[in-house]
Amino acid sequence: MPAATKKTADAGSPSFAEAFELVNPHLYTVEERIRAQAKSFDPAVEGYISYVCGAGGKRLRPALALLSAGATGKITPAHVDLAVILELIHIATLVHDDIIDGAELRRDQPSANAKWGNAISVLLGDVLFAHALRLSTNFSNSDICRRIADAAAEVCSGEILQTQRRFDLKLTTADYYRIIEMKTAALFSAACELAAFISESSPAVIGALKTFGTKLGTAYQIYDDILDLAGNEEETGKTLGTDLKKGKFTLPVLLALHGGKDIAGLRDLLLNEESAPDALASLLHGSGAVDSAKSIARRLISEASEQLGEIQDNRYARGLRAIPQHLDGLLNGL
Repeated sequence: MPAATKKTADAGSPSFAEAFELVNPHLYTVEERIRAQAKSFDPAVEGYISYVCGAGGKRLRPALALLSAGATGKITPAHVDLAVILELIHIATLVHDDIIDGAELRRDQPSANAKWGNAISVLLGDVLFAHALRLSTNFSNSDICRRIADAAAEVCSGEILQTQRRFDLKLTTADYYRIIEMKTAALFSAACELAAFISESSPAVIGALKTFGTKLGTAYQIYDDILDLAGNEEETGKTLGTDLKKGKFTLPVLLALHGGKDIAGLRDLLLNEESAPDALASLLHGSGAVDSAKSIARRLISEASEQLGEIQDNRYARGLRAIPQHLDGLLNGL
């Protein structure tokens, strides 16, 4: 699991690592279930599935589902099923993302496309999506299956919109927020909302957790976009600098473009695929756009945390609060 930051809101709040520790037995079950999915496929396909599912990761979406479950009642096998399904959908999106970005690294190992090429990787992502949705049909309540399918469709639609708007200087911040709410926040939102739904929580609590997940997921994507500009590949274990190369205009870029200052040089750099990412990153930092993006992410983090006031206090609810606190600490480290 990711290392915890030293920053906590108060002495009574768990750290990020402690929040994960609360659900660790269930997360181990989720991990084992994810790795075991490869056995569900034809032997000729099993190795590909095993490779991408065995790479590990933060497992943030499963943790959110399990913490939300504990915060609203008891963690049940249905909550574990939810966590497995949402993580499989996330893994599928990563396989497709790496193809779109031309990324060669994912979690300190060659990406699927770097290892086997785009053709197999596209199909690999497709079959993972299909398998996750097939698993979702095991829920007795069809509303859960439908909500999972809706979230998967939102993720894919968000990726289409983002790819469609590559190198688009007319992209607005509103467009950007819509895209990342779909492609990233949709699974965060579904994890928190459906966990509460399975717990048979009140509509107010379900709605609050849904909003918590949406705002947290949006803030997380802003952080990830800043990381692409300011991060270190050795520390992150994935290919960075791909957003600018591929014409994905993220929040720091849009804030600089619409900042009302002289942007002719920035436009030229953005539209030139041969531009050095370091030069662009330096320009964006110098314009104050990166700091402004951090401020927006922090506001969303604060708004997400406020939603948890609807939830009865217990150790899992406090664990949920540690997630946005940790994200705030990560932003401070950039």
